[in-house]
Amino acid sequence: MLKRWLLSILLNAVALIVVDQLFANFYLEGFGTALLASLILSILNVIIKPLLIIFTLPITFLTLGLFLFVINAITLMITQGLLGNSFVIDGFGLAILAAIILSLLNLLLNRLIRDTVDLNR
Repeated sequence: MLKRWLLSILLNAVALIVVDQLFANFYLEGFGTALLASLILSILNVIIKPLLIIFTLPITFLTLGLFLFVINAITLMITQGLLGNSFVIDGFGLAILAAIILSLLNLLLNRLIRDTVDLNR
């Protein structure tokens, strides 16, 4: 279980680096910062995200789950606030777009890694 969590943090850091390369207004100081941001995001996803989902359940239901991208953007903005100048997102709109792209990249990377690991068994 620890291996899976560490792999998830590593893959999320890679996805953060990709998003950093895609947008000029999304800045990460380096891969170490991406790893730290990924670790903080994973902790926030365990502690804060469930609370946000519960509080916003009606709007999440009405938007057929699309409001979850806003919740992901909020966790990205909290992470940015905790890391200071080494992780900067210029605007909430970019945070929403980054959350969407991060979700897609994480899905793709996790599926790719899972399929690779399944082939090696």
